[in-house]
Amino acid sequence: MSFKQFFPISVGVAILAFFLVLINLGASKCPNHGQYFQLWVAFQTWAMYFMAGCTIMGGVKVFLGYIGGITASIGVLALNAVLTKVIGADMALPVAVLILVIPIICFERVPMFDFIPAWFVGSGAFFALITIRGLGPVGVAHFEAMGAELFSCAIGICFGIVTVILRGKYEASLKLDAPAEDGE
Repeated sequence: MSFKQFFPISVGVAILAFFLVLINLGASKCPNHGQYFQLWVAFQTWAMYFMAGCTIMGGVKVFLGYIGGITASIGVLALNAVLTKVIGADMALPVAVLILVIPIICFERVPMFDFIPAWFVGSGAFFALITIRGLGPVGVAHFEAMGAELFSCAIGICFGIVTVILRGKYEASLKLDAPAEDGE
């Protein structure tokens, strides 16, 4: 594919990104928008969809990985609270992470949950959201953050799916327009 043929793909992705930002702009006009949609999470999961292979199953694995990462993060917070009383605040978090990363890595052996990068990115996004919101020990607000993250994750995956569909249609149209290689 020549650069001239490829360039419309970059324009198409840019237009999709434009619409994603417009969604955020519209959402920002709604009360409590930050509780429901996080633009950066949507962009992040859009990229994760590509990392997972650009398939519907890959998208499902990304979403399940985000759920797993969020669940593990809540587990880290809960275990940290318990361990703080036993071994002190300095070592509680590192030990909680040490304990919970072991089962996370074991999920690499479970086909629907084996996209481990999504676990870590989902966990990181969750910790970022609760830090931005200034949340302390596990509580109801953590589940609201989880909802916002997963909602934004689903939107990002949808944008990934649309990107692949549109690119596939465009590339197929190039093949239809190409002259026959055998001289016909």
